[in-house]
Amino acid sequence: MLQNIRVVLVNTSHPGNIGGAARAMKNMGLSRLVLVEPRLFPHHEADARASGAGDILENAQVVATLEDALVGCNLVLGTSARDRRIPWPLLDPRECGVKVVEEAGQGAEIALVFGREDSGLTNEELQRCHYHVHIPSDPEFSSLNLGAAVQVLSYEVRMSWLAAQGQPSKVEKEEVASTKSGELATMDELERFYEHLEQTLVAIEFLDPEKPRHLMARLRRLYGRSSVSRAEMNILRGILTETQKAARGELLKRKD
Repeated sequence: MLQNIRVVLVNTSHPGNIGGAARAMKNMGLSRLVLVEPRLFPHHEADARASGAGDILENAQVVATLEDALVGCNLVLGTSARDRRIPWPLLDPRECGVKVVEEAGQGAEIALVFGREDSGLTNEELQRCHYHVHIPSDPEFSSLNLGAAVQVLSYEVRMSWLAAQGQPSKVEKEEVASTKSGELATMDELERFYEHLEQTLVAIEFLDPEKPRHLMARLRRLYGRSSVSRAEMNILRGILTETQKAARGELLKRKD
């Protein structure tokens, strides 16, 4: 179950924080680390801070973009310390741990995404997440070190995992599961759907690319919380394709 969970660090500035995150992960039984454009890696400070978790660093995957880091993921949770203009499904660390273990137990690929030390994740990056996770630290001193933030969420995941040991999974308790997590659309499939959706909305003049009004962000939030399966995704993309044909007048020609 825990092997289905990847920790993603975006544009980490200080290599020591990468090592600290690796140590926090290993303490709690997590092993998959993905680094999106780290400024300095590999680095001796990362090795020193890892302190026994060198294998996590050695096996870390380094990628160019967050999109690359999320390939194959069914569930993405991004940490956020700030209120955003567009509300998003929000979890606290304990709820995050429960959600992650519940989905991982059904075979889902999951990413816990942590942003830059100074500015966190951008709005665009957060829109790639199904849920935002907020650590309710003291507002008088709310900033957590990156390694500490990874430790908090990794701990909650482990506690939920330990609580679930020996218990039947959610799928086993249900006689009929409407959607198995193994059949959920992955993040890369969702991204292709969002591109298709935006193209279609522009074609029918529902979306003005010059004045988007946060429309695509709201639609991402809508579909992101819906656990769309691959079969449902194929239906939606089929509808979009037919809509594009109608906008070009191809359906009328076909009827004639």
